[in-house]
Amino acid sequence: MVRPLPEKRSVSAFVDIGAIPPQQVWEHIVARSVHGERLTLAVIELGPGAVAAEHSHVNEQLGIVLRGSIRFRVGNEERELGPGGTWSITPGTPHEATAGADGATVIDVFAPTRDDWKQIERQEPRPGRWP
Repeated sequence: MVRPLPEKRSVSAFVDIGAIPPQQVWEHIVARSVHGERLTLAVIELGPGAVAAEHSHVNEQLGIVLRGSIRFRVGNEERELGPGGTWSITPGTPHEATAGADGATVIDVFAPTRDDWKQIERQEPRPGRWP
């Protein structure tokens, strides 16, 4: 079966993360997200002690800590993660996270796309905590 080529983008394929307006996804937690056709990539900034309360979603989620620390629970497994620490969450698995005393910056990748985030209001662009 021959698949048609995707339509050409009306915007550039490139954007600096600092130019992406943040979205508040939890209290003291903002995301700068890039949505593709099948996945979402997000740089997440968590303030000191910020909590992403237990939740689950239909998306598979992979992530890595860039700076700071985060206490992560996935299902019944819990770990303290620092830079380079990673996680893998299957769809529907309950999980929660709490940032360390200095906060954290992480990258999360979701498949399929986080369509629920597309509805969250974007804030004014401002420099991020990373890079």
